[in-house]
Amino acid sequence: MAFRKWWVVLCVFVLVFVTACSSGGGGESEGAGGTEATGGNDVVQEQPANGEDEAEAANPGATPEMDFDLGGRTIKLVSWYDEAIQTDSPDSIQRKENLDALMEKHNFTVEYVIVDYGEYRDKIASTLLAGDPLGDIIRVARPWMMPGLVKQDLFWPVDEYVTNGNAFVLQYTTDHSQFEGRGYGFRIGVSGAASGVFYNRTLMNEYGMKPLQEYVDEDNWNWETFIQVAKEGNKDTDNDGNLDRWGLATASMLIPALSSNETGIVQGSKQTLDDPKTLESLGFISRLATENIARPTEGGDWTEPKQFFLQGNTLLYPGMDYEINDFKTDMGDYDIGFLPFPKGPSASKYHTFVTIPNYYTIPRAVDNPEQLVYLWEKIYDIESIYDYPKQGDLEKFFSNEADIQNAKTSSDSIRVIEQIDYYPSMPYYEMSDELVNGVSVSTVVEKYKGPFQAAIDEVWEAPVGEQ
Repeated sequence: MAFRKWWVVLCVFVLVFVTACSSGGGGESEGAGGTEATGGNDVVQEQPANGEDEAEAANPGATPEMDFDLGGRTIKLVSWYDEAIQTDSPDSIQRKENLDALMEKHNFTVEYVIVDYGEYRDKIASTLLAGDPLGDIIRVARPWMMPGLVKQDLFWPVDEYVTNGNAFVLQYTTDHSQFEGRGYGFRIGVSGAASGVFYNRTLMNEYGMKPLQEYVDEDNWNWETFIQVAKEGNKDTDNDGNLDRWGLATASMLIPALSSNETGIVQGSKQTLDDPKTLESLGFISRLATENIARPTEGGDWTEPKQFFLQGNTLLYPGMDYEINDFKTDMGDYDIGFLPFPKGPSASKYHTFVTIPNYYTIPRAVDNPEQLVYLWEKIYDIESIYDYPKQGDLEKFFSNEADIQNAKTSSDSIRVIEQIDYYPSMPYYEMSDELVNGVSVSTVVEKYKGPFQAAIDEVWEAPVGEQ
């Protein structure tokens, strides 16, 4: 049970980090962009100048210029941290200038409302249900709204407005905030942290191993080569019959394994433990445990795998890109690299995972959602000084160009893995612990698919108002 809370705590860190790095309900589409949504404000499409024609041709997803007057309205943006645009980089200066120009043109101001994270979920839900939301644009995490609040028609779908890939991270609308075919959230800034595998290049070179980057370059970085490398890293260097060097810091990594095989344990309102792709993922984790590939626990807490890697005697550690800062601080004598998490047998490409994605939403009680999305599009639709999103961060994290490219590649596709964060009574950790402790995949699946489905049913079949 030592790693029982490792991934959920890590995912909370991911959530906080992702939101810090960005500035970032069911219902019919009728009214979202029509008379009902206009709230009495006439929206006029301006005739674009030649420069605007050229910009539109270069970015066909951009919304044409709109002309409307918000009458001095204060737009409240609610989050658990301060999302006011800073002026600490050329890009953020451009965004602030855009905001200032838009406020003058459309006659509005912005107020940034901060709600304590510990109270956030309950406060947002209670005010939405009372018909008096805390703000016009509210940052929400997916499990806080899906399916309960969305089924109660408390949010506007925004997918018809979110088309500009230069301003928005489109996957958050087309995938991460989807419910019954509509997207209810939008994300600005960057997609978030990249998950992958850190490796100790110093140990790799000391062992005379094939450079691990070559597996990626050959498009041969998969579960089989990962296991091969981990086995090569297990060594008894003093010949006392016991390992004193290890290839892999932990076998407790089911969530990235599911993501890397393009699957999960929940799809919609159904458990998928017995899905073929999920079975492959469970089998991978079982193999790491039963073949004694991963370093065994010494009874530590959720931080133990990282502590093992920090000791400098473990080759591989699954983690998030920003953790390199700790390795730079505490492992100055070692050269640390970063790889994508290896592909599963059913995967088409590399993936990063997230369990609790978050994004902006617009409550149904708020008028003119198309205008709000438009304003945030125009704030963030800039000509960046960077060649790609998150370039500044990745170049701070990594000095090796291959490591940077691996983090970029990992972030190109982010998969959402639903588990206990969505379904409170799901015995996720009990199942994961049994798998890591060597219980067979078939036994685990037969034992837990019923309780998993029951936990999902509690959420999906709860009467409206009790979710």
